[in-house]
Amino acid sequence: MSDNLAELRKFVAPEFVFGDGAGALAGQFAANLSVNKALIVSDPGVDRLGLPSRMADSLRAEGVACAVFADVSANPRDHEIMAGADVYRREKCDAIVAVGGGSPMDCAKAIGIVCTNDRHVLDFEGVDKVERPGPPLICIPTTAGTAADISQFCIVNDTGRRVKIAIVSKTMIPDVALIDPALTVTMDKHLTAHTGLDALTHAVEAYVSNASSAFTDLNALEAVRLVRRHLLRAIEAPDDMAARTGMMLASTYAGLAFSNAILGAVHAMAHSLGGLLDLPHGLCNAILLDHVADFNLAAAPERYRQLGNALGADIPAGADEQRIRQSTLGAIRELKRAAGVTQTLCDLGMTSEALPLLAQNALADACMLTNPRQPTADEVVAIYEKAC
Repeated sequence: MSDNLAELRKFVAPEFVFGDGAGALAGQFAANLSVNKALIVSDPGVDRLGLPSRMADSLRAEGVACAVFADVSANPRDHEIMAGADVYRREKCDAIVAVGGGSPMDCAKAIGIVCTNDRHVLDFEGVDKVERPGPPLICIPTTAGTAADISQFCIVNDTGRRVKIAIVSKTMIPDVALIDPALTVTMDKHLTAHTGLDALTHAVEAYVSNASSAFTDLNALEAVRLVRRHLLRAIEAPDDMAARTGMMLASTYAGLAFSNAILGAVHAMAHSLGGLLDLPHGLCNAILLDHVADFNLAAAPERYRQLGNALGADIPAGADEQRIRQSTLGAIRELKRAAGVTQTLCDLGMTSEALPLLAQNALADACMLTNPRQPTADEVVAIYEKAC
């Protein structure tokens, strides 16, 4: 984390179209990319809503053939990705269209690089390990929070080791993201809350990351303000398009921030939980966020002061660390409570016996590298315990 505006930084983002009706443009953009046959990747829930069929109609209207792969779990498994790659090859596809939340989009990214590199998906774990980019990829998000549609991250569940791995590479960035807030109105209250707080976590972690920049800061702070302004309304009134649009903007801004500044201990610890215990990612982030902020705050008090103010706290410049801690953590916890997130990690099934392995896997996660304060294993265990 640096406030030196002249420090060397890079910023990458895909082409994206934002607004009502963007999702209907899948066929047009596939045709622009000279696609002959696309594999539509989705999940059973989105498939039941008929969205893959709508995208198929859009593709066919532009002369693009398609096949559908919808066998994707909430935390996409390595074997699901390899099965999707088999379908891609068998159907002789030359592009992928992902429709859904973070899981189908991550699965689609992984299917692409498996096919172009002819390797197992787990071989790509880490940063910049993908030699050949995947085929053309169009992402159409149906949730507001993961921002997988614009990020250079791909998260995969390694079922053998029971850990989530991160594949981080410019090749993971989709060619086009079609970001349509209207596609998020089918989310229930819990999913709206969890994905919205996931967006908040992306923004907070990007803002305090040791790889932040003026470009990521701008997006991160505005994402926090948008979450504060729109999340509760989106939960209470799911058909309110102003709230849904505000949350989709928050997700997009936060995605632009974290894709470039990377993340921190919240995501490292949530990935560990998701891999070992198969827990919901957004909910784990929400539960951990204030506890990690409490640990990190001494390393970046001014950054957390600004985050607190973006969440509605009134913390003057020059405030002491204790006031910043009390006000910022209070603002995070109040938003969580109002959004209905009152569970603890123990409520979700975390046990004390699992803590050493959870800490070990969290410390090995790529997201931990950009956390503003590097914890020990004992400190990670202590944070898990406080969230229990």
